[in-house]
Amino acid sequence: MSETEKSDFIEQHQGHRLSEESSDDEAESATASNQEPSGSAKRKADSDGDEQPEHELEPQAKVPRDNNATVVASHYNKLEERGLHERSKSRIFYMRNFNNWIKSILINRYLNRIKEKAALGTPLRVMDMCCGKGGDLLKWIKGNITHLICTDIAEVSVEQCEARYKNITQKPDQGGGKLFTAEFFAADATLQRLREKYRDPSIDLHLVSCQFAFHYCFESLKQAEFMLKNAAECLKEGGYFIGTIPDANEIMKRLRAAGEGADSFGNDVYQITFLCDTETPPLFGAKYNFQLDGVVDCPEFLVHFPTLEKLALKFGLKLVEKKRFDEFYEESVSTGRGLLEKMQALETFPGFSRDDRERQQNREEYRHAQQYLDRKDGRYGKVGTLSKSEWEASTLYMFFAFQKMKKSWDKDGKPVYS
Repeated sequence: MSETEKSDFIEQHQGHRLSEESSDDEAESATASNQEPSGSAKRKADSDGDEQPEHELEPQAKVPRDNNATVVASHYNKLEERGLHERSKSRIFYMRNFNNWIKSILINRYLNRIKEKAALGTPLRVMDMCCGKGGDLLKWIKGNITHLICTDIAEVSVEQCEARYKNITQKPDQGGGKLFTAEFFAADATLQRLREKYRDPSIDLHLVSCQFAFHYCFESLKQAEFMLKNAAECLKEGGYFIGTIPDANEIMKRLRAAGEGADSFGNDVYQITFLCDTETPPLFGAKYNFQLDGVVDCPEFLVHFPTLEKLALKFGLKLVEKKRFDEFYEESVSTGRGLLEKMQALETFPGFSRDDRERQQNREEYRHAQQYLDRKDGRYGKVGTLSKSEWEASTLYMFFAFQKMKKSWDKDGKPVYS
């Protein structure tokens, strides 16, 4: 399908967050033989949201806080491992795969940028901050990295990540790349210095990746600074800090669209309920509760992006790129279509099997896909898409990429970045 044909299918939608539960070695190995869309269809989210007003960087007013770190760690520790067959029945199966595809493209992009500048044979070291159960292990194998540091606040998740890594080491085929060495430890990156926990605290890193978790640190200024310091202090000059977070602008825009006085919005896949002042949200501690498909139920915090940029500069990190998922999809789909189909990141409409067709019985969820096919007058029998609710639950995310700047020292011994 040409870009023009794809754009014919664009409708306006919006959405929120992915549970980091599935692993790439399972998701990417799932065959797409019964999921061969003849074209890729999507609906574009409204993209005219202005930046939030610029603020001076000041801590939020002191308010009583519960232990959100404990709540989040406890939640993810209790999440049970489910096999691919069970996950395929999930209402958000394709959304998870789509978000996973976004991560694959993002990680590959920045690993390639590092390799382009590095001398041949240079060891490539990465930290997976907030690694969860190890859903990105296969990405690191395919990226041919040398060493990986995995850390997360949830001890059980770290144990499962390490077990998954050990299982991979026993496989003759490790996913198309050379297996890296790895280390694993549980820690709260918003309160504990990670460098002191490395096997070799003097290590230099080329890439730090924090997927679907950085926003937890915006509970307070102190936590946000601590997490950024953890990301920045071991990065080599020119190295990258990449991550995915909910887009605070889009969240607030949808809340306003929900009506005057509303404190929640969502659909049958996700629900966001605010637990703070929504008229003038604080820079830190702008808390909301997020529920996803009956699986995720956690407190999260808005990330005011201009503030994030200011804090990052303090630690020598300069913003080089940020995009919402819908924008990134448009930019990357032409080169990433093969992986998109392999990872089953789009659902085939109409479905092949009875289960597929039963899933698609809610015609309102797939009306955009049917309208697209109708406009093509039979030229396409099927199309790849996400349901309306899943698209809304994915396009509220954005990614960011910061680069470590060169450092010198002033006459007072303070770092100067350029």
